[in-house]
Amino acid sequence: MAGGATILLVDDEESVQKLLTYPLEREGFRVVQARNGEEALERFASEEVDLIVLDLMLPVIDGLEVCKRVRAVSPVPIIMLTARDDEVDKVLGLEIGADDYITKPFSIREFRSRVRALLRRAQLSPAEPRGEAIEHDGLRIDLSRRVVEVRGEPVTLTYAEFELLRALADQPGRVYSRAALLEALWGSSDFRDPRTIDVHIRHLREKIERDPGEPEYVFTIRGVGYRFRDR
Repeated sequence: MAGGATILLVDDEESVQKLLTYPLEREGFRVVQARNGEEALERFASEEVDLIVLDLMLPVIDGLEVCKRVRAVSPVPIIMLTARDDEVDKVLGLEIGADDYITKPFSIREFRSRVRALLRRAQLSPAEPRGEAIEHDGLRIDLSRRVVEVRGEPVTLTYAEFELLRALADQPGRVYSRAALLEALWGSSDFRDPRTIDVHIRHLREKIERDPGEPEYVFTIRGVGYRFRDR
């Protein structure tokens, strides 16, 4: 499945590095470590990274700034770690491009589940064949290349944005609850706030809609969730 993937683990605490590296390596992942934001960016520039686990509170350059800089050049999946159970931190991380977050302290079981889910869906598997493309009135989603074009122009989406768009566009007219979309993204809605979906949808609209306030593709169904336009 995702075994052999390279994970960039960014945390300034030696104990956390040891605690998280061991179970990842046991599952066959290659772990690249960084202990501050500057080192994280250097590692990212020099390594082929499949996923980043990024602590929020880092010396030199903080995790939010690292996330912002990585997201400016790459859609690589990012899981953000925070020691504070603060809604502002979580939303801010999602706003600048993180795909998921975990609040410390957390169980190793939960951590491994999150990592596996992101990698499983971010990496295309020959055992999970997909159609070549989904097209809807000026919007083209190339599933094999994970490339999106809107009215002929390429659009760069994060992992979460792409998976949300793929799920919605694959079933035009179907109304998805937030919980169902969490399942589509990560295979589980456990441990996750359904409002996470709202943040990702807003960013998706900003990238694919002419006017995010008057969407042409992704519609809100008040009190329920979201749907893609009918064909």
